[in-house]
This record gives sequence, structure tokens and C-alpha cells, in this order.
Amino acid sequence: MAINKNHEFEELDTIKCSIVEKNASPERVQFLKDLLTFNKYQVVVAASPTPKAAPAAVAVAEGETAPAPTAEPVLPSTFTVGVTDLRFNPTNAVFGRSLHTPDGHIVTLAYWQQKEAVSNDEVPYYETK
Repeated sequence: MAINKNHEFEELDTIKCSIVEKNASPERVQFLKDLLTFNKYQVVVAASPTPKAAPAAVAVAEGETAPAPTAEPVLPSTFTVGVTDLRFNPTNAVFGRSLHTPDGHIVTLAYWQQKEAVSNDEVPYYETK
């Protein structure tokens, strides 16, 4: 069990993992998988459970038939990304400057959040606009 919400653990495909991100899109999963694999972490990806929606109550007047149930909208599939190194904490890894990009730069917060395509590691995160 995690001490706080910033360092979560979970079993993904029967492997105990440190959670990197939950409910990630397939594009985000590929980005994280490539980045973490480059940094020599073993990445485990599992499908996130679908959220359970409460059925809507429909009032039917006497003598009327209930409307046919409509097809549920297809939710986009999301994934949970984890690494097998239980010491890994994504917040500490980014702000501790311990992750590197394939082109040799240090991973910044904007790069991690995919707001920038290239990591500009010479400017501190608190000075970026």
C-alpha cells in the first residue's frame, strides 16, 4: 500500500508494479513505454477497468410500453501503465531529473506532459510560461 497518492502500487497482469499513469490513451501509453524503456525500466501495460455507469431510470405512464434500450456508447479504451521497479515514482523521476530523452536531454515537466515535442532542459520548470 502506498504511503500517499503520489506513489501507488498495483498488480498488473499478475506483476507487482509501481503505477506511472492510469487511464492513459493508446498514444500516451506508446509515449510512456518508449520513454521508460529507453531509461531501462521494464514497462507493464494493462487495460483499465471500464467505469460502471448507473442505469438511467425511465418513467413509463400506465398503458405505455417502455422504450427500447439504446446501445451503450463505446468508451475509448484506456490503459494503466506501470514499471516493475517499485522504487520508481513519476513525480520524483521528473523533478529529480533522472529521466533522459533519446536525444540526450533531461525530461522536463512539459515534455512529460507532452506539451513540448523537445525537452528544453536548460530552462527550469518554474520559469517556463
